[in-house]
Amino acid sequence: MTVAYEEIRIKSETGRCLLCHEAPCGGACPEKVQIERIIRSLRFENDMGAVRRLGNRNACADCSAPCMAACNRGKIDRPIDIPAILEDANSYRTGLQDIASYEIVKKVDLSVDFCGVHCENPFFLSSSVVGSNYEMVAKAFDMGWAGVAFKTIGLFVPNEVSPRFAAMEKENTPFVGFKNIEQISDHSLEENLAFLRQLKEDYPTKIIIASIMGQNEEEWTILAQKMEEVGADIIECNFSCPQMVGEGLGSDVGTNPKLVEKYTKATRKGTKLPILAKMTPNITKMEEPAIAAVRAGADGIAAINTIKSVMNVNLNSFESAPEVAGKSAVGGYSGKAVKPIALRFIHDMKKQEELKEVPISGMGGIESWRDAAEFVAMGCGTIQVTTSVMQYGYRMIEDMIEGFSDYMISAGITSVAEMVGKALPQLVSADDLERSTIEYPRFDRKLCVSCGRCYLSCYDGGHQALHIDAKNGQPIMDAKKCVGCQLCKLVCPAGAITAGTRVKKRK
Repeated sequence: MTVAYEEIRIKSETGRCLLCHEAPCGGACPEKVQIERIIRSLRFENDMGAVRRLGNRNACADCSAPCMAACNRGKIDRPIDIPAILEDANSYRTGLQDIASYEIVKKVDLSVDFCGVHCENPFFLSSSVVGSNYEMVAKAFDMGWAGVAFKTIGLFVPNEVSPRFAAMEKENTPFVGFKNIEQISDHSLEENLAFLRQLKEDYPTKIIIASIMGQNEEEWTILAQKMEEVGADIIECNFSCPQMVGEGLGSDVGTNPKLVEKYTKATRKGTKLPILAKMTPNITKMEEPAIAAVRAGADGIAAINTIKSVMNVNLNSFESAPEVAGKSAVGGYSGKAVKPIALRFIHDMKKQEELKEVPISGMGGIESWRDAAEFVAMGCGTIQVTTSVMQYGYRMIEDMIEGFSDYMISAGITSVAEMVGKALPQLVSADDLERSTIEYPRFDRKLCVSCGRCYLSCYDGGHQALHIDAKNGQPIMDAKKCVGCQLCKLVCPAGAITAGTRVKKRK
């Protein structure tokens, strides 16, 4: 089995895992291998963490695999092939680094200073249901999250609908995207203030971002005052919720720079704390309201909030999800699918002269430490997570911290601040991209499984530069027709196509 195939099999099989709470597979292992933690680490791209837990042994040798008999996935179709995952991870270790130097995570300083506030690491819960009462946030803090942007607080309590969530599926991935039609906190102002006050008393070193939403200038000022009184560290102005009912609320504010400016000023009137303006992606140029917020007194930006969406149409009932007594509404789209959109908006703001030094707390599609690191490299000082926590729970913070720490060690990075914005110089105007050369794909005949996917994509969606060898069913490239788009590489399921040498274009 090649390393490329091992990686594919690991991704495929761990992707089938249900990531159970108190997973029975680990309890069934006679060798007490941390099976559930190894699989979860691999799932969240924390490869070194998985290898570290596996150790220097093949625990599955001569084992009857009671873990597979206990696997809950077997109740649906077939159990996870746990021995194969551990075997592949065992072999995969040599492609990472010598396990001996990584048996214990080296001490890495993940702390950041954001808007003048010291945070133990850059990982925050974003303003949503995942941080909406004392008990939830306390649990998250205990597990390692540095802070929370508490669910948006107002002077009114919304009357929520049921159900309020829907998910976008693709093939065997059940949660590519996520839609919600939820509004701000359904707790009273007094309850929320009590939650925040108690959290700050019990967790004085954790960071509380109080997300607020007023209906007029006076309310923005009052809410800011009250948040400071109960010990919040930062105020976040929700100018971006896409499903608020009422004029001048949520994303209706965020698309209007004048309203952003007015309400930011009103918030600043009520507090001396750092202020974040949370931006809506339901706009072409996010930098315009962001500049308005900074000019009016905001210290930083939070981006992005969810994207206005219609999830689907049921072709039997013609209803859309989430279906509320036969009806639905436009709501907010989030999840892994929005990450490229979030990174684009953050890039646009960081490239703007008036915003390049303004701190940004980034969010949108963050599931693993790698996603988080990409946001930091694009210019974010902290990151915020919701949708992934809703799927997998607060426990994902363990792999985020461990994976980010291992990455920093391997890359020779000594602080998170050192990474902020490192990717920005590599993003240039389309006019400035190299256009005099071409990078042809390279085909590994040993890895090719003769599925023909590359041929189909090239012929039907590309430039007809491939044909199939009648003898072995493998692709043959016509360099005269190939434009180097590398669509073939993207669709190859076996990792048999990689980027080749860049050469001058033929005249």
